[in-house]
Amino acid sequence: MSIVLTRAQVREIDRLAIEEYGVPGVVLMENAGRNAARFVRREMADRGLDGRVVIFCGTGNNGGDGFVVARHLANVGRDVVIALAGDIGRLTNDAGVNYRICKAMQLSIANADDVTLRSDDIVVDALLGTGFNGTVREPFAGLVERINRSEKALAAAIDVPSGLDCDTGEPANACIKADLTVTFVAEKAGFQKPRAREFTGRVIVADIGAPAAIIERVRKIV
Repeated sequence: MSIVLTRAQVREIDRLAIEEYGVPGVVLMENAGRNAARFVRREMADRGLDGRVVIFCGTGNNGGDGFVVARHLANVGRDVVIALAGDIGRLTNDAGVNYRICKAMQLSIANADDVTLRSDDIVVDALLGTGFNGTVREPFAGLVERINRSEKALAAAIDVPSGLDCDTGEPANACIKADLTVTFVAEKAGFQKPRAREFTGRVIVADIGAPAAIIERVRKIV
């Protein structure tokens, strides 16, 4: 049976996996990003797309997932550009680990403001995750609007389109319009709202390796 999760439930699953089961956060991030990359590759193949993959990464854990996606797509020969939004000094610990791996791999990393999208590009949105609510601030608001206006072959969001409240399903002042959203563990509660589908596009659920017992427990108590 399909399930949905709230923002609080997602956080609790991560916490329990790390604190009670000893699963390092960077392992959960690796699993998430690797599986997201697999689904993005599948979507590209289904649509016959072979253009450059531009991955817009913030400095939080959603951006860290994006770094993992970049690594795995590069490993299978895709032309990858990481478009970094924000100060690298503000990277979360796990995101920082994956950023440094990307640097060591000599992947192309550019300031997001300097990246011009092309009509055959595949855009991956890893700017803002499930923790977002409220107003998208600059420079993210302008960047989201620019991405939406730009020509591209495909827009895929990681976990949640940036600017969409995962609990209410309501878009903020700026919100990525994705063709595909690869979300983790389960669909988010807000995705059930009719308007949300305008921004999520097709939704695919990807595993992150959290023990199944945690998910069942959190569904009942949170």
